Amino acid sequence: MNPAPAPDRRRISILGATGSIGRNTLDVMSHLGGRDAFEVPAITGMGNIGLLVEQARQTGAGFAVTADPDRYNELKSALAGTGTQAGAGPTALVEAGERDTDLVMAGIVGIAGLAPTLAAIARGADIALANKECLVSAGDLFTAAMAKSGGKLLPVDSEHNAIFQVLEENQRHAVERIILTASGGPFRDHTLDQMAAVTPERAAAHPNWSMGLKISIDSASMFNKALEMIEARHLFGMRPEQIEVIIHPQSIIHSMVGYSDGSVLAQLGVPDMRHAIGYAICHPRRASLPVERLDLAALARLDFIAPDETRFPALALARTAMRRGGLQGAVLNGAKEIALEAFIAGQTGFLDMADIVAATMDRLDDGRAAATIEDVYAADREARAVASSLLRKSA
Repeated sequence: MNPAPAPDRRRISILGATGSIGRNTLDVMSHLGGRDAFEVPAITGMGNIGLLVEQARQTGAGFAVTADPDRYNELKSALAGTGTQAGAGPTALVEAGERDTDLVMAGIVGIAGLAPTLAAIARGADIALANKECLVSAGDLFTAAMAKSGGKLLPVDSEHNAIFQVLEENQRHAVERIILTASGGPFRDHTLDQMAAVTPERAAAHPNWSMGLKISIDSASMFNKALEMIEARHLFGMRPEQIEVIIHPQSIIHSMVGYSDGSVLAQLGVPDMRHAIGYAICHPRRASLPVERLDLAALARLDFIAPDETRFPALALARTAMRRGGLQGAVLNGAKEIALEAFIAGQTGFLDMADIVAATMDRLDDGRAAATIEDVYAADREARAVASSLLRKSA
């Protein structure tokens, strides 16, 4: 496959370069011309200093940052002679977001990605958003910042990218619903009794996607889809009742948009994050990407199943958070993180995670909204503290 020519030296910074999104972004950029086609003002990572240095050398990055402040000297020493400046810690992450660039790939996992992404927005960059928590925890704050900056927001989650591709801008008045597809994870056919006994190892075995431990377990519990529901509300300006979820085991249709004339438009493709990444970094053009082509005859069938919210209560919790508004998204996410860590550590059951999140949301349902990023951080801290307390009481 011959690579299509990329835009003339487009500048792309990558927040979270050493993670799955970052690695796939660099793979797509390499396919589209690498250093001849792209300039990389900044890249960031966490503990994998060796990979971060390798990526800095590969791209000629101007600034490389580790989120771990204790690894600064190690990173600086490894970058000696490369011409790449080293940085470490939260302040350096924000500086990476502030670097002059055309587009920022926001791939830092968790609420840690919020400050550097908001810094990039304030500077006016287009944002390729692969971080769910930015919109789940700080959706109103985030979208207001985007509107003020004038930059473009390009979703990278496969579901939201699919919606972005088939949501006709001049037909938004005719949109009745958006339909997020979910694989259903490894337990889509399990009973409640079977699900109560699952282990973290079994929950991490996703049938279609190759992902990290936490996101795989989030997919198995459908908390990942719950976050995507809240994210979709902010991305596309939908009311909670316009957001639907359907289980689609093959993960070929990535999501759909239903219009008032009865039409439903869908985006299809094999499960490969490079589809959405390539679309985002090359928008508004389409480039030739190194992904498998879809063979519909070989596929033969597409299945759809209504989700059972008794077995997957995370979906109902998402609707509760959207209905309540304010900081409930941040509370849901913070409590979910604590419950997830407890499940991985063997301190709570698979089905108990949703109970911990629901109780935390009820405890902190006070109608507060986020005026600043500090309000979001405070809600996150409070949710984690309440969830931790509930776990200790249930032990």
